[in-house]
Amino acid sequence: MTTTTAPPVDGRVIGLAHYASRAVLEGVLARHGISFPQSVTLRLAAVAEGPVDRARLTGDVVGALKIGRPEADGLVDDLFTAGLLALDEPSLVRITEAGRKLHDTTSAETRAVSARIYAGIPSGELAVTGRVLALVTERADRESAAGAATPDQ
Repeated sequence: MTTTTAPPVDGRVIGLAHYASRAVLEGVLARHGISFPQSVTLRLAAVAEGPVDRARLTGDVVGALKIGRPEADGLVDDLFTAGLLALDEPSLVRITEAGRKLHDTTSAETRAVSARIYAGIPSGELAVTGRVLALVTERADRESAAGAATPDQ
C-alpha cells in the first residue's frame, strides 16, 4: 500500500476522497447507461422492503443527494421512462425486474472496485474513519437545516 504523510482531515481532504471515489463509481455506472443521481434513486427503491410511496422515495432522494424536490421528482421520472421503476398502485413505486438486475450488476461491480480501493487498510482505521465521517455528515446536515448563513462582511 502506498502511504503518504497524512494531511489533517478537513473538507478539502474529504472532498478529494469523495470525488476520486465517485469518478470510479461513475465509470462503472456509465458502462450501464445510468448516472450517479439515478443510481442513488434506484438504490433507494431497491433497498425498500417492497413498494414505496413516491413522495417518500422523492424525499429520500432529496435527503441523500441534497437536491430540490423538483429535481428528485425528475430522477424518479427518468427511471420510470427507462423501465427501471414502475407504479404499483396510484402512489406506490416499485423497482422492476430490469431495475433490480441493473442495481445488482452495478452493485457487484462497485463492490469489486471498492474492495481494491480499501484493500490493506486496517479495519480499526476504517471504523474510526467511518465514525468521523458520520459525525461530520451529521453536523453538516444540522448546519444546513439551520440555514447556515455567511457572516456579514
